[in-house]
Order: sequence, then structure tokens, then C-alpha cells
Amino acid sequence: MFKLIRVTWVPVVLVLSACDVQVRDETAAEYPANHDIGMYDIKATVKRDALVTPGSVFLFALGNNQRIPLSQEGSEYRGLYSVRCQSSFPLQILAEWKLQGLAVRHKLVPPQPRQIKLVEPAFAYSASFDSAGKAPKGGWLGSVQYRFVTVPSAQITAARVEPSSEAPADVKSAKAISVLTPLPVVAGCGDRAEIRLAATDPHAHGTLAIETDHPTVPHWQTRVEFSPR
Repeated sequence: MFKLIRVTWVPVVLVLSACDVQVRDETAAEYPANHDIGMYDIKATVKRDALVTPGSVFLFALGNNQRIPLSQEGSEYRGLYSVRCQSSFPLQILAEWKLQGLAVRHKLVPPQPRQIKLVEPAFAYSASFDSAGKAPKGGWLGSVQYRFVTVPSAQITAARVEPSSEAPADVKSAKAISVLTPLPVVAGCGDRAEIRLAATDPHAHGTLAIETDHPTVPHWQTRVEFSPR
């Protein structure tokens, strides 16, 4: 009797083990934040068991109250996730499939959402300005722009021009550049924040150092140089 029951259960176990799909989330762990497009590639692959009906597997990307259908390309499924003004977004892959003669099944991968990081693009490392001709009243003008795209808004709380080195010539050159923009400067997500400069020396140069309340970019330095063109 015991042997009969054990043998009877073997086909059932085999059937259940052939009814699953294996979902692998291959979405990158991070992306450079792109405010202009605001779309990020979601990718997953699927391997189905023998009793899963061919063509019946559907995948969806879930997160931030979005349910995004993924298009199938062979064993790959892809879609675009829309998000702006955030430093990350949650992601889960929902799989739905039909068994031959049985009901629809579901699987969520991973069980808890993983966070996809969005990296703030680098600001300008250098900027040069034309100082040709006679000096205008107040000096030659230039400006450096910044754009924050992973927070709803950000402030530039401080800005100053520092010498490029401790050499006396560099110290003197940096003193010829002044910051004109009143601080703080508040910029909404995707807006341009501008720091305006004025130089009394046509060959002035230095390092524009800013401080912000952005959690991942609290400081930034840009080499600035005035020269006749």
C-alpha cells in the first residue's frame, strides 16, 4: 500500500515541477539620469517549463504605481520605465503565464522591489570666456550653468573663486574674478542655475567652487578662464 501511494505521487510532482517559468531581471543597476527623455531600459529573460503554453508568458515592470508591459524579442522582454526628478526608482518584474489546460499563474521577481540608481550627470569641468577689446564697466562677464535632474529642486548655497594653485600669480589672477550672482540660487528639476562672473583682468583664471544642498553633489569645482579671442 505504501509503495503504491509513493509511486502515484511521482507523476504529480513531475507535473508541478514542469509548470514554472524562470524569470531573470537583467536591468542595469544604475543609469545616468536623462531628464530630457526620462525613460530607462528594462530588460528580463524567461525560460519556461514544458507544460507552460507557448506564447502565453507575459511580463510587466512594476514600480511607482506603474505597470509597464514588456515586449517580447525571442527569450528577451524589454520596455521603457518613465521617471524624472528622482535619484532612483523601484523595480519588480511581474510574470503571468498559462498552463496547458490549467489556470493562469503569477510570479513576482524579486519578492521585494530593488532600487535602480539614477546618477546625476557631471557638471562642467571647465569654462572659458572672451575678454577681447576694451574692458566694459564692471569687467568682462562670463557665466557657468548647472542643471540638477535627480531631485525636485536644489540650491546653490555658496560660490567663490579660488586660485588654481598657491603660486602668487594664480592667487592674484583669482582675485581679479568676482561672483555677481546673489545667493542662494534655487533651481527646479531640469532648470538651469547660473553663476555669473566678472573679471577685471583679461587673462584672469581660477577655480569656481560651489556648494549645494544636493545630497549626492554637495560640492563642485569648475576651472574658469578669461582670455582674448
